[in-house]
Amino acid sequence: MVRKDLVKAVKGNAIVPTYVLEYLLGQYCATDDEASIQSGIETVKDILRKHYVHRNEAGLIQSTIKEKGRYKVIDQISVSLNEKTDSYEAVFDNLGIKKVAVDSGTVKAHPKLLVTSVWCIADVQYEFSEDARTSPWVLETIKPIQIARVDYDGYKEARGRFSKDEWIDLLMQSIGFNPEAFGRRSKLLQLMRLIPFVERNYNIIELGPKGTGKSHIYSEFSPHGQLISGGEVTIPKLFVNNSNGRIGLVGYWDVVAFDEFAGREKTANKALVDIMKNYMANKTFSRGVNPMGAEASFAFVGNTDHNVPYMLKNSDLFEALPPQFHDSAFIDRLHAYLPGWEIDVIRGEMFTSGYGFIVDYLAEILRHLRQEDFSNRPDQHFSVSEKVSTRDRDAIYKTMSGMLKVIFPAGGESAEDVEELLQLAMESRKRVKDQLFRIDATYPEVEFYYLGSDGEKRPVQTVEEQEFPQFYSRKSAPAPAPAPRLEINSDADVVDVEPEGTASVLKINAQKPITEEGHHVFAENRKGVSYDKLFGPYIDGAKRIVVTDPYIRYFYQVRNMMELVEMVIRRKAPEDQVSIHLVTGPHDGDMQKQRELLESITEACTGSGLDFTWAFDTSGTAHARDIVTDTGWKIVLDRGLDIFQAPLRRDGFSLGDRLQEHRMLKGFYVTYVKQ
Repeated sequence: MVRKDLVKAVKGNAIVPTYVLEYLLGQYCATDDEASIQSGIETVKDILRKHYVHRNEAGLIQSTIKEKGRYKVIDQISVSLNEKTDSYEAVFDNLGIKKVAVDSGTVKAHPKLLVTSVWCIADVQYEFSEDARTSPWVLETIKPIQIARVDYDGYKEARGRFSKDEWIDLLMQSIGFNPEAFGRRSKLLQLMRLIPFVERNYNIIELGPKGTGKSHIYSEFSPHGQLISGGEVTIPKLFVNNSNGRIGLVGYWDVVAFDEFAGREKTANKALVDIMKNYMANKTFSRGVNPMGAEASFAFVGNTDHNVPYMLKNSDLFEALPPQFHDSAFIDRLHAYLPGWEIDVIRGEMFTSGYGFIVDYLAEILRHLRQEDFSNRPDQHFSVSEKVSTRDRDAIYKTMSGMLKVIFPAGGESAEDVEELLQLAMESRKRVKDQLFRIDATYPEVEFYYLGSDGEKRPVQTVEEQEFPQFYSRKSAPAPAPAPRLEINSDADVVDVEPEGTASVLKINAQKPITEEGHHVFAENRKGVSYDKLFGPYIDGAKRIVVTDPYIRYFYQVRNMMELVEMVIRRKAPEDQVSIHLVTGPHDGDMQKQRELLESITEACTGSGLDFTWAFDTSGTAHARDIVTDTGWKIVLDRGLDIFQAPLRRDGFSLGDRLQEHRMLKGFYVTYVKQ
C-alpha cells in the first residue's frame, strides 16, 4: 500500500511513470507513521536526484560514470542485436549512450527489452579500450522497475474482508481517484478501463471529450501496458518484422493502447488495418509465413469533435475515427464502447490523498488474473437473449468476465451484483451494434435483453438511447429535408407533422403539456433532466404544494429545495399566490446551520407571490419522499429531490452548476399518481 498523494510530493521534474515512483515509495514509505513517511520521501527524492537521468544532464552523468568507473542510473533502456558483431547492444534513452554491451543472459531474462524501452535501475560501467570497434560502455546489472513477487492467494483472502462498495472504493483510490467524487456508474466506467489488463485479446474503444484521462491508465498504471501514438503504428512494430522474424508489441505486452486514435484527417495503411481486424477476431496474424498467435488486448482512445446528440442526429458515435477504421468489419470486432462523454474532465479535487495498492502490485495481480476465465459465472443467475449473435455474446461475456475479475476475484457475487455488471456489459456492446446498424444496413437489428431466473424478459438500453430517443433510432444520417412550413393552429390542440407535397406542415401545441399517471426510471449519468421537466406540468395551477423529504440537511440538499422553489416561481402567473411547505428531518450534526439555510429560503421568497414554510418531522416516521399538490397529483421519488450528482468545481463556473439539464443524474425513479 502507499498513500497516493505522495507521488506528487516526490515527482518534481522527473518525467517517469507513476508505477516507477510508486515502486520506490513502496520500498521506503509503506507505513502510516508520518515521521517515517517524511523520511522515506526524502530518501526517494534523493534516489531520483542522484540516479534519475535528465536529458539535459546526460553529459554530467556520463562524466560521473567515467570518473567513478561504475554508476547506478534510472532510465528507459532498449536492446537490439548487432548482427555484425553478434552481440546485444543497449540504448539508454535519456542518458544518450548507445552500443552498451549486454550479455545474453540479461536479454533472455528480460525479452521485452528487445521490443521497446523499459524503465530500469541499471549499473553502468565505463571501460575504455584502444580498439575503436569496442564500446567503452558496459551494462553490468539491470532490474526492471516492478514488483518481484505477488501473493495472489493472500490478495483473494484480503478481498473477503471488504464489502463490494468498500472494494470498489479501494480500487478507485488505487488508480488515484477520490471515490467520493464519483457516482456509482462513474466508478464502474473507470474500472472498465482495467479490463484489458485482466482479459486476453480484449478490444475496447473509448471516445469522448478532451481531458477526461482516457490514456492515463495505459501510460502510467502498469509496466505491462504500452501506449503508442496512433500515427506511429506500423506492421513490423505491432505484429512481426518479416526481415528478421521478430515479433512486435503484441507478443510482449498485455495491453497495447492506441492514443489519439481519432481524427478524420488521419490515414492508416490498409494492410495494417486488415491484419489488425484478423488479429482482433482470431487472435492470430500472418505476413505470408506461418500464422502466429498473441494475447495482447487492444485499447483505442481518442477525442470526439461533437457532442452526442449531434453525432446521433448527423452521423454515428464512431464519426471521429479515421476513414480506414470507420469500417463495419473493424468496429464489429470491438467488445465494448466506453462512453467517454459520461466521464467528467479531470480536476484537482478528484484525486485522492488516501491509501491504495501500489499500482505495480495491482498490475501484477491483474496480470495473474488473465489466466482465469469467469465468463460462465453470470449463467448461474441470468441468461442472455439467444437472438444476439455469437460475436455479441462473446463480447458481453468477456466484459462480464473482466469486471468480475476486478471486483470479485474470489467469487461470492450475488445475483444483484451480477445483474448490475451484466447490464453494463450488454450496454457496452449494444452501443457498438446500434452504431453498426447505422453504418452498414446489412447488419440486422438486434434486441438486447436477458432473462432472470423467473423467466422475465429484461431489456437493455444505453444511456444516450434514453436521453435522445428522437435521434437514437435513426438507421443512418438523415438527408437534408426541405424547410417545414410553420403553422400554429388556432385551436392549438394537436401536435403533428403532416406531409404536404415536398414540404411539411408543423403544428405546434400551445396548450399545457399532457400530464398522465405512470412510472419512469432514469439511468445514472444521463443528462437533460430538470425539475421543470419532471414536475412543472404537474404543479401548474396548484395553490398549495407539500414536499416530504427527510434529507434536506446539507447545503447542496437545501439548494435543491431552493431550485424547486425557483422553478415554481418561474412557472406561476405573477398575480398568483402559491405556498410550498417542506417536511424534513433534523440534521443532528448541525441543526442550527440547517435552520439558517431553510429560513434563508423563506426570506428569499418575500414579495415573490410564493410563501415557503418548513417543519421538522421529529417523530422520525417521515420516510416517504414525495410531492403532493392540492390539484390531486402525488409525485413519488425514491431519492426525493436529491436526483443530481453533486457538482465538484469549487472555483470558477460550470454549466452543471448553473443549469440542471447539464448535470449528471443519479439513478432514480419517479411515479405520478392522480389521487
